[in-house]
Amino acid sequence: MKHRIALALHHSACALAGIFMCAAAAAADLSIGISADVTSLDPHYVATQHNVAVGWNVFDALTRVDERARIIPGIATSWRAVNPTTWEFKLRKGVKFHDGSELTADDVAYSLVRPLAIAGSPGGVAVYVRRIISKEIVDPYTIRLKTATPYGAMPQDLNSIMIVSKKAALNATPADFDSGKAMIGSGPYKFVRWARGDRVELARFEGYWDKKPAWDKVTFRMMSNDPARTAALLSGDVDVIENVPPSDIARMRANANVRMEQTVSWRTIFFHMDQYRAQPPQVTDLDGKPLGKNPFMDVRVRRAISKAINRKALVERAMENVAVPASNSVSPQIFGHQADIKIEAFDPDGAKKLLAEAGYPNGFGLTVSAPSDRYINDDQVAQAVAQMLSRIGIKCAVEAMPFNVYLSKARDQQFSFAMLGWGSYAADLALRALLMTPNVDKGTGAWNWGRYSNPKVDKLVEDALDTVDDKKREALAREAGAAAAADVAIIPLHHQIVTWAMKKNIAYQARTDERSLAQFFFPK
Repeated sequence: MKHRIALALHHSACALAGIFMCAAAAAADLSIGISADVTSLDPHYVATQHNVAVGWNVFDALTRVDERARIIPGIATSWRAVNPTTWEFKLRKGVKFHDGSELTADDVAYSLVRPLAIAGSPGGVAVYVRRIISKEIVDPYTIRLKTATPYGAMPQDLNSIMIVSKKAALNATPADFDSGKAMIGSGPYKFVRWARGDRVELARFEGYWDKKPAWDKVTFRMMSNDPARTAALLSGDVDVIENVPPSDIARMRANANVRMEQTVSWRTIFFHMDQYRAQPPQVTDLDGKPLGKNPFMDVRVRRAISKAINRKALVERAMENVAVPASNSVSPQIFGHQADIKIEAFDPDGAKKLLAEAGYPNGFGLTVSAPSDRYINDDQVAQAVAQMLSRIGIKCAVEAMPFNVYLSKARDQQFSFAMLGWGSYAADLALRALLMTPNVDKGTGAWNWGRYSNPKVDKLVEDALDTVDDKKREALAREAGAAAAADVAIIPLHHQIVTWAMKKNIAYQARTDERSLAQFFFPK
């Protein structure tokens, strides 16, 4: 108690002196302000960014990615394609779960089955294990995974499957993870408490197999409000914030007590368009009446929309220069990015001509749907896009809402022109989720909200994923990306630049995957 009182007085003295940084040096705790809510702690339930990011502090996977999203060893020390349809993974010996039990191939095998068996899952995780048709536990530290056809993306896919304790997770529901009952991982931090909508508290796991984390306790504070997140850092209420609001970057950069780290994210912001319903919702004539047909089924309309968007202005104004214009579904540093796809030139006159050719000389009505708290300046981006489209005759309304509401409505197919942000380790994996024809059995198109379908794209992505030759795989992925771009399957806008701000005496390497991972923050 005396120590706590002394520490509190120390914090107060620091604040009064205007040097809030000294707090971090006095305490071995870390508080991180994250920019969206955590919706589930079950690592196999739904793969939203912040669920995954927090999960990585508690769990591990066979493979990891470094700060540039390159695959590196995790629980598996090595892997190889034994033959075109068999991958072998060698596990680390002596890896402990938080309850003291050892992680073995049996836990891995169970973790690769569980995502397929969770009732009511919104999706996004099971796709990573669907290609596995059988598993062979060679010994406690060796597992072989068989696929029906050659599959080159297995090491990347298994980065998305966190390893749970079979003992703790057997028959566990997502609610058992949320309560902490089943939250037994092998990661650097143990679960302590989740106050829904407020915070997740973790404690250092002393038995962690890798480098000992620097912090005794880590708290992830959910702060979707941008000004509140910035204020929390400047007041010393948190030590780190992610997704620094663009409007605050100059002020942060000028503050001698703040360190900032930035990098181009793997996240592409784009719009899906309904391409499967004859009369999509929220698409009307200029009087608000049903249009009678789906304009997005015409590639000329899709191209017109793309031409109407001034991506340079969007980046400079709506994004305040914390983004780069996009032409691909994946950012430039990602495997399979197709550099030959040019950014769509801003051409409003050409857009009007295409609309007229498609039978819409006066345009039509459209609702632009977007989250209001998920991506950087997402609602401002939606407003800017709506204004640009209005200049070619498409009369737009904007519907922005909290992401948890937005995602539910999107899953319920209530939108026709909907914003989504996506990050992936490889272009073929992104295309599989976003643009392959939706097929539950194959696990394709899980996030293809527009139900876009192109047999050529499907075949190229399948061929890319069906090879273990990386050069051939990347060439096919690039060809698939080019085919989707030529068909204007989606409307890419920009790749985000992700920004962290932290107290001066804390260091962090900015990560392409946008994740705030406590074990990689260090006191300086």
